[in-house]
Amino acid sequence: MSKIKNIGLAKTGYEKIEWIKSYMPVLNLIEKDFAERKPFAGKKISMSIHLEAKTAYLAHVLRAGGAEVFVTGCNPLSTRDDVAASLVKDGFEVNAIHGASMREYEEHLIGTLSCRPDLMIDDGGDFTHLLHGDNSVNGADLAKNLIGGCEETTTGIHRLKFLQKSGKLRFPMINVNDADCKHLFDNRYGTGQSTFDGIMHTTNLIVAGQTVVVAGYGWCGRGIAMRAKGMGAIVAVTEIDPIKAIEARMDGFAVMPMFEAAKIGDLFITVTGCNNVITKEHFQVMKNGAVLCNSGHFDVEIDKIGLANMAAEIKERKENITGYKMPDGRILNLLAEGRLVNLAAGNGHPAEIMDMSFAIQAKSLEYLANTLKENKRLQPALYNVPKETDQEIAAIKLASMGAKIDVLTDEQKKYMNI
Repeated sequence: MSKIKNIGLAKTGYEKIEWIKSYMPVLNLIEKDFAERKPFAGKKISMSIHLEAKTAYLAHVLRAGGAEVFVTGCNPLSTRDDVAASLVKDGFEVNAIHGASMREYEEHLIGTLSCRPDLMIDDGGDFTHLLHGDNSVNGADLAKNLIGGCEETTTGIHRLKFLQKSGKLRFPMINVNDADCKHLFDNRYGTGQSTFDGIMHTTNLIVAGQTVVVAGYGWCGRGIAMRAKGMGAIVAVTEIDPIKAIEARMDGFAVMPMFEAAKIGDLFITVTGCNNVITKEHFQVMKNGAVLCNSGHFDVEIDKIGLANMAAEIKERKENITGYKMPDGRILNLLAEGRLVNLAAGNGHPAEIMDMSFAIQAKSLEYLANTLKENKRLQPALYNVPKETDQEIAAIKLASMGAKIDVLTDEQKKYMNI
């Protein structure tokens, strides 16, 4: 039984899905292939991904492969109610409502897992967390049919590595996040572009000439810093890893502790996957009018509670902007409640980028399904995406871009010991 806002919103949801399909050639080919071979016949797949048009198309691709697909979001503010409605109208079970409370959000997750899926896609690790149980959820029962799943976020992979290290991981998971066709493009170009899409759409402020502070210089941070620099910003990077800090410095960015960056920043973007990156001591020295936002998966990087406790007044300045007026009169502006600004206040990653990421997801699920067919069921652990899958997706994407590459001769292969 689906739980969505309004089935009557489906029309614009259909329009959004049809638009992005035109720019996802890799998934187009996979959908056609899956429709012919039905690799998921008789299987149930549960998905917890930001529920917008590109995710909806992935659900259609998996159903073309014979699966019964159950869909929910992975963040209440990234759900698009019209897209959810279009999926329900097409016969999918969907549990997702934009702006759901945390209690409702968890109920949606549990409802989507109640089919006891054979395969799953997680985004941020909330499915995995529930399936490893607490007193209110029988995770072992919900996961009893699970062959395995995929995870495509840095945050989710951190959670999986912890479970694996502690010996508690109950099922195999594919590390989609670290596939080359994912992190090299999705994290860098996708997050870089979509973060500023969300910021600029929400604030209508200039980037050129402003000091942009990027917290974290992983692949997402690299992409954001690159985009900020390209738009004329003065960029400062904060890091805890000396190697990444050197890289940021050699890429032309200032590197400093957050306390020093807090004094000069106009726009702050956190993308670390950690909590309490910007806290009370930083708020105390920030400029009047500073804008804070987050592109990490969870809304814990900016200390919202600490900020609220410091404020003499809190008010909504416009949609997706909350102003916190300090006792000294300064106003600090938080975008999208500190949640993923590129999805909560923007359109998410470009279709062409998610074409590769979701292609990796689809092929990784097929790989898991095949392990059961071949009686080679994987043991509970975190596995990398097979290299040949990465190469296959890259070759298809490259061809769709009209680009060609050289091929080694037999002599060259011999020389390279291939």
